[in-house]
Amino acid sequence: MNAPPKRKEMQALEDQPSAAPTPEATEALRPIIKKVIVEDGHGGHHGGAWKIALADMMTAMMAFFLLMWLLGATQEDKKKSVADYLKPTSHSLVTVGKLAGSDGLLGGTSIIDVDGFKFKKQQTGLLNLVTPRSEAGPDVKDGSADSPRNREGRGEESKSMAEQQQKAKEALDKIEKELMQALQSSTDTRAIAGTNISISREAEGLKIDLLDGDKLSMFALGTAKPNESAIALISKIAKIVAKDTNLISVRGHTDSVPFADDESKNNWILSTERADATRRLLEQQGISPKRFLRIEGVADTQPFVPDNPLDARNRRVSIFVRPG
Repeated sequence: MNAPPKRKEMQALEDQPSAAPTPEATEALRPIIKKVIVEDGHGGHHGGAWKIALADMMTAMMAFFLLMWLLGATQEDKKKSVADYLKPTSHSLVTVGKLAGSDGLLGGTSIIDVDGFKFKKQQTGLLNLVTPRSEAGPDVKDGSADSPRNREGRGEESKSMAEQQQKAKEALDKIEKELMQALQSSTDTRAIAGTNISISREAEGLKIDLLDGDKLSMFALGTAKPNESAIALISKIAKIVAKDTNLISVRGHTDSVPFADDESKNNWILSTERADATRRLLEQQGISPKRFLRIEGVADTQPFVPDNPLDARNRRVSIFVRPG
């Protein structure tokens, strides 16, 4: 059986030699290769670090020009004060006859010098005391903290205070002398002047203690009623003290003997009542009520005889004539 004609044609084509490809066909079949070259860059415009440097420079320039403007607008005396304030003040820089910072870049004197700051009246006395000085000392202008005028003013003030203290002492001396003379000149008080009266000087002024004794009491036992001896003694004291204008304080004292079965009264109340009774007697003898500064009772907390709280001398009234 014969093959179909079509198969024969195909067989013939296969048996024929193949034709060589043309250059155009070869070029069309060649693969396309793209080469991408990545070059090293500059970090994205240098990474932005230059911006920080520029900002720092601009800030410094602005501060500099602001400083120049302030210096140009500031008065010379204020600039001098600022310069003196910024100079070193350490005592390690101080040598004999030279102040710290006096020969530095800005010149001037030290801040601890009395002439180194314009507001000298505000410096304390401690600064003046620690200020190093040469033998001659810096020039002190009028109005400074250590100027001759201020030294003279402080000297006058101290002298005035000393004079006042001396006058106050002399006034108390006069009262004490007249009081002792008055007590010794009367037969009613001469006997008790040495045993029942004690006169001393304390910080509060001239202290006059009216003491009880074994044979004599200024007040009836357990009461604030003065007896005749107390009235006579307080009257003599009032006549002497009434001549001056010193302030007066009265303080009542008791011994340590408690009240028996009486809750309405105690040594605190008794000592206060006796102090007030003494005040009334002093007022009756011509002492102005305005001169009384304090009336108080301290019970047995301040005994006259600390070793014996039951001693009769602990029962007393103290009259203070204050200085000035």
